[in-house]
Amino acid sequence: MTATSPVPDFTALVRAFPLAGRLVSATPHGSGHINDTYAVAFEESGRGVRYLLQRVNPRVFADIPALMDNIARVTRHAAARAAGHPDGARRALALVPATDGRPYHRDPDGGWWRCYHFIERARSYDVVETPAHAAAAARAFGEFQRLLVDLPGTRLHETIPGFHDTRRRFLAFQRSLAADAHGRAAGARAEIAFALQREPLVDVLLDLQASGAVPERVTHNDAKFNNVMLDTSTHEALCVVDLDTVMPGLALNDFGDLVRSATNAAAEDERALGRVRARPEIFAALAEGYLASAGAFLTAAEVEHLAVSGQVITFEQGLRFLTDHLAGDTYYKIRRPGHNLERAANQFALVRSLEAQRAAMESLVRRLASLRT
Repeated sequence: MTATSPVPDFTALVRAFPLAGRLVSATPHGSGHINDTYAVAFEESGRGVRYLLQRVNPRVFADIPALMDNIARVTRHAAARAAGHPDGARRALALVPATDGRPYHRDPDGGWWRCYHFIERARSYDVVETPAHAAAAARAFGEFQRLLVDLPGTRLHETIPGFHDTRRRFLAFQRSLAADAHGRAAGARAEIAFALQREPLVDVLLDLQASGAVPERVTHNDAKFNNVMLDTSTHEALCVVDLDTVMPGLALNDFGDLVRSATNAAAEDERALGRVRARPEIFAALAEGYLASAGAFLTAAEVEHLAVSGQVITFEQGLRFLTDHLAGDTYYKIRRPGHNLERAANQFALVRSLEAQRAAMESLVRRLASLRT
């Protein structure tokens, strides 16, 4: 969503949810590209209480009731599992249903809103600062997948069909390139050439799924490092957030996105590409942490392809940024002209770094896996 969204009437909005106390403030929160998020503070019986209000982007999510049904099911399941933990309230994202009982509210302008309890004394990070952070985040995503292995009920809705269908993403890129509706292809020659040269990456994970070597699971599908909340004192991973894309998928997609978002030594829109590199010590921490929580249920083929999954998902994300640039910046929020092209160049530089280290990463994963057998 690139256009400026209307400023909410928070006084009216908060009345749609059973939030007690006096509204004190409402401020933008986080660094997400898609939804509008606000931290809303209340004074209740002399103490401060915060909630997270999000306006969900209908241009990205076509069926928001289905999306919210997924989130309600997953958060209830996670809360039930965390109920016996002494810090259980911070171990699972908790929805606040609207006053009419639905897991969302529609405002008079047609906006779609949801409310969560705010997780205090915790924060997320856009760039991994230590291997311990990386290991904690990977354990959290592995635990999240393990938790959902036995999610009861029917198959979850696909909130964005084909979200990690890399072949579909590549075809979308080719269509945008052929149309060149905004005359931007000439200024993106290097990124376009890179994308075309790496087409063999597109089908690596898809072929594994088609052959039955890796199973469909319930996965997060946007497993970025900044979607894990870490305790501000202990740096322990508390819970996974941003559940819009929780749906059927591959475990390898989640681990690959962790590699993409956590190993990069620079932010994903860093323009000095010499600073972009995959840090081997962070990859090692990710692999160790992930196998510690997910190793018990992963298949041999899933473990074998952990290293290459980072290349595939990083390439896929670069394709998405490049496609959006060519299409006129219709999906991701941008802060300056050419922002999506900068992001694409950054992700492709990270692919190069991961390619150079692939053999070492595969050797490391084999060693870690052997220690668990």
